[in-house]
Amino acid sequence: VQLQASGGGLVQAGGSLRLSCAASGRALSSYFMGWFRQAPGKEREFVAAVRPGGSTYYADSVKGRFTVSRDNAKNTVYLQMSSLKPEDTAIYYCAQRGSPYDATYYRTVHDFDSWGQGTLVTVSS
Repeated sequence: VQLQASGGGLVQAGGSLRLSCAASGRALSSYFMGWFRQAPGKEREFVAAVRPGGSTYYADSVKGRFTVSRDNAKNTVYLQMSSLKPEDTAIYYCAQRGSPYDATYYRTVHDFDSWGQGTLVTVSS
């Protein structure tokens, strides 16, 4: 599978952005799809994910502000980000778990095996 993330940019604190992750080569609906982010000098961290069945889960730091969704017809996953804070500044990556799953939550980088190239989100104060 190839994942192409887009939609990053510069936004003021309190603003919104929507990231997209378009996939080719494999239907997204059959797999866990995740969003991660990596701020300068920090490790890549989990942000949000959508399960094959369509339910979603989030990191505590973004719960209530970010929404992950999936459009099966477009084979695209979205991350709608609202009430953005300067600490949300990072490169955002989409990822897919192509391996079989036997759990309901996957949150580490090792749980996902296909990655997009990342898109930069900068939130100014």
